[in-house]
Amino acid sequence: MGRVDELVYFAGLKEQYEIVVHHYIQQGEARKALEVLQRHNVPVDLVYKFAPDLIMLDAYETVESWMMARNKLNPGKLIPAMMRYVSEPHAKNETHEVIKYLEFCVKDLNNEDPGVHNLLLSLYSKKADESQLLQFLDTKFGSGQANGPEFFYEPQYALRLCLQAKRMRACVRIYSMMSMHEEAVALALRVDLELAKAEADKVEDDEELRKKLWLKVAKHVIEQEKGVKRENIKKAIEFLSETNNLLKIEDILPFFPDFVLIDDFKEEICKSLKDYNSQIEQLKAEMDDATRGADNIRSDIGALAQRYTVIDREEECGVCRRKILTVGGLHQVGRSYTSVGHMAPFYVFPCGHAFHANCLIAHVTRCTSQAQAERILNLQKQLSLMDRKAAKDNGGTGNGESIVSSAPTVDKLRSQLDDAVASECPFCGDLMIKEISLPFILPGESVEKASWEIKPQPASQKILPMTMSI
Repeated sequence: MGRVDELVYFAGLKEQYEIVVHHYIQQGEARKALEVLQRHNVPVDLVYKFAPDLIMLDAYETVESWMMARNKLNPGKLIPAMMRYVSEPHAKNETHEVIKYLEFCVKDLNNEDPGVHNLLLSLYSKKADESQLLQFLDTKFGSGQANGPEFFYEPQYALRLCLQAKRMRACVRIYSMMSMHEEAVALALRVDLELAKAEADKVEDDEELRKKLWLKVAKHVIEQEKGVKRENIKKAIEFLSETNNLLKIEDILPFFPDFVLIDDFKEEICKSLKDYNSQIEQLKAEMDDATRGADNIRSDIGALAQRYTVIDREEECGVCRRKILTVGGLHQVGRSYTSVGHMAPFYVFPCGHAFHANCLIAHVTRCTSQAQAERILNLQKQLSLMDRKAAKDNGGTGNGESIVSSAPTVDKLRSQLDDAVASECPFCGDLMIKEISLPFILPGESVEKASWEIKPQPASQKILPMTMSI
């Protein structure tokens, strides 16, 4: 027995730290045990192993040692030791050391372990003062992270704890965070009317739910002001002004007794009727504006049907530079085009540019996207096939029944082709703007590009200097 110190010293030399720490704990010397555990070559698992005994022996020194270790320790592995300490009868009112360490982990170390947050919340819920609990619930520990949670404790667990501890204000906060606004308002009405109003006002993106919550508050206010005295009714009606015009007198009338005189509501009813009258007048004005707009549109459509343009006989096609009023079949693409006599079909835009139909189709097909170009060529092909079929049928039967029967289909295809190529002038619209992004030399112009290359002259050829005499 007399050589225990030598044995402890020898165990330290042999790095048998578990024996050394165990000896100091048996002797009640927590500080010496903690000093051994703080050595850099001591396994961290020994800290977790002796944590329950050390915190029971000296909570202050143990927590200070843990805080000095900072991120070297995993607070989650210390939770069993802390829970054992706070569950002891003598530690019921001495949990501040555990709270201090948990607050250090949460605030200074930014710990995200749900177990740590849950334990801290449970200790807050047991305190008589609810302010720390409310502050903890309001703090968004994960707000600095992108797409991260705002809190790391489990809301259902927190709600159960607060209900057991009768921390009603905290329960209202948790209900609100869980988007259970109806439950939050219902519980807040049992605690504080102003708290219920604040909770009802938090809902901003759902007008129907917000109104429902305010109606619940209004019903509570009216039921509180029981009786038919004028001052009670007036106080209940004054509540309407707090809802920012969300509720009207007709919304809360069902909550009043049936035998209340209407004189008590005369002022509010008149105000409500005036509001409805102004809304009706506003709707009438909007209807008149819509009617005038519709008339203007109909007038524009009628004028559009009668619109025409005059083409000079010398007007040229914007693509081929030939005269628009060209006579001949070179530009004809089918009977589906509207033509005048033997002139080639053409397009004229409000800006003044004119194009032969074939020239416009070729230009738009070349400059537009591949998908749009394929669609235009497909429509043109369908029109040509239908023209040939109609001509063949007409030649065989000797009448125009086939042409008449296929006219709706031809008109539909023709309209689609017009929309595709003539929705806007190719020289004044988006098509010309998009050409800015096209390369100066297209991939298919490699031969043209090669013809512009400057080739070096053979060495046999000499360039004679030019002299000028004055």
